[in-house]
Amino acid sequence: MTRDSAPEVLRYTAFSADPEGGNPAGVVLDASGLDEGQMLAVAAEVGYSETAFLTERTGEGAYTVRYFSPKAEVPFCGHATVATAIALAERDGPGTLEFTTAAGQVPVTVTPEGGELRATLTSVVPHVTGVDAADLTEALAALDWASADLDPALPPRIAYAGARHLVLAAATRERLADLAYDFARLEALMHRLELTTLQLVWREAPEVFHVRDPFPVGGVVEDPATGAAAAAFGAYVRELGLAPEAAAALTLHQGADMGRPGTLTVELRAGDDRVRVSGTGTRIG
Repeated sequence: MTRDSAPEVLRYTAFSADPEGGNPAGVVLDASGLDEGQMLAVAAEVGYSETAFLTERTGEGAYTVRYFSPKAEVPFCGHATVATAIALAERDGPGTLEFTTAAGQVPVTVTPEGGELRATLTSVVPHVTGVDAADLTEALAALDWASADLDPALPPRIAYAGARHLVLAAATRERLADLAYDFARLEALMHRLELTTLQLVWREAPEVFHVRDPFPVGGVVEDPATGAAAAAFGAYVRELGLAPEAAAALTLHQGADMGRPGTLTVELRAGDDRVRVSGTGTRIG
């Protein structure tokens, strides 16, 4: 990739209408001429937790999308999906999109809402599994958490809705706020367990949570707003019977501890195992 052929990289934030909030993502609307190494180089230069690349248009509103952190490709990224959908809506108008990702098909709708654009993605079919006791012990050690720091009402699980996330619930807001972990140790565990982030949560109310997502495997300490983890967490909430069987709307607050507050809405629908995650977004700069 030469300087003259460098792609145009748009910068958007997702899950906030404030450019200083939410999670920034790079967006390349035409990556058809880029190979994997070039996309990784662009993502590393951008430096955000992920950059999304539209590598092929497969139909009206349908695209193949690949996601790269500064260190590696990831199968699915929620905030970059929201950012890309809003960028397309600004160019082409609101409507329905279909993204083909490494994790599967991800429909996205973009609608105007109070002068802003809101994107809603629908996850692939999720699943939730248990955590080996030794792996949990290692995760807590890497975080410098004690077992007493966990909320017994929200047991540890690995949840998947396009990417794997270890869900750990803090017993207090103070425990969640105090995040200082062993980067290399947690990164090694996450590679071994094929985790994309840890989804650290604290429950403020039955359907309101505060969350943080360490992301050492992506080359960053923490992700400010994590749509893929939010979708996985929706599956976790359903699996544990923490939400009404008919339907539920969860509010996840993320990024405040980093100075980039954002809000993610997670919707669970009766008769549909998939999870919907929505939020606003805006261009940076």
